[in-house]
Amino acid sequence: MLLFGTAGIPISTTDRSTVAGIKRIKELGLGCMEMEFVRGVYMKKEKAFKVKEVAECEDVGLTVHAPYFINLSSAEPEKVSASKQRILNSARIGALAGARSVTFHPAYYMGKPSQEVYQRVKEALLEITDTLKDEHIQIDIRPETTGKGSQFGTLDEIINLSQEIQGVKLCIDFSHLYARDTGKWNSYAEFMDILNRVEAGLGSSALKDMHLHVSGIEYTPKGERRHLVVQDAGNKFNYKELMHALRDKGVGGFLICESPNLEEDALLFKKVYEEV
Repeated sequence: MLLFGTAGIPISTTDRSTVAGIKRIKELGLGCMEMEFVRGVYMKKEKAFKVKEVAECEDVGLTVHAPYFINLSSAEPEKVSASKQRILNSARIGALAGARSVTFHPAYYMGKPSQEVYQRVKEALLEITDTLKDEHIQIDIRPETTGKGSQFGTLDEIINLSQEIQGVKLCIDFSHLYARDTGKWNSYAEFMDILNRVEAGLGSSALKDMHLHVSGIEYTPKGERRHLVVQDAGNKFNYKELMHALRDKGVGGFLICESPNLEEDALLFKKVYEEV
């Protein structure tokens, strides 16, 4: 089953709390919500326990987006260490809250060869997954495909990390892939190609357990510029054919909407998907 939800508390939520956001997700007829720790992990353990209780009661799935301030390939060891801690803290609190996965933008190339950056990211993720295993914390670690050529996070890089490291799975941001390659990956055939590459690399079971991001998006020759409402005149991302491809491949998991209008586009994605 593919659940649709929002990146953060729905805009129409009166009480701007995670618990209220989960209840609003249920009222809207959506199935999941991503907890946005993008500015830092400020949720306390007691709050996380309450979030889990409410999410289970309302039957709403949860994911986490870790802070933006992550660069696992930094030349400065203290920045790499801080980045790993941000991911670990997101995973710890996310797991207490009942989240199934935590995603993040893993690194920047910063002029380094892509293979060197890959090895740095791989080493950091091995340390992270080992720490979580030692702490008996069960949550998927999901580096995300990124929207700019300056960022580590091509589809192949993320698939390869998922192949090589136990406990690491992938988060595919279809809008990022489209913007990163300045207009490629925007047709039914191309969306099917992405999904087929995931299946070839990770097996058909990976398609049943996906963490996806989708939004309208604007890009420049350097890649992603900003997220857009999908029916904005400036948005050319073909979300309808994406929903068709997801349905045809029987994709399951979480589809998180990152459009500025959050629940409106999440509900639109769900409606188009169900009408295929």
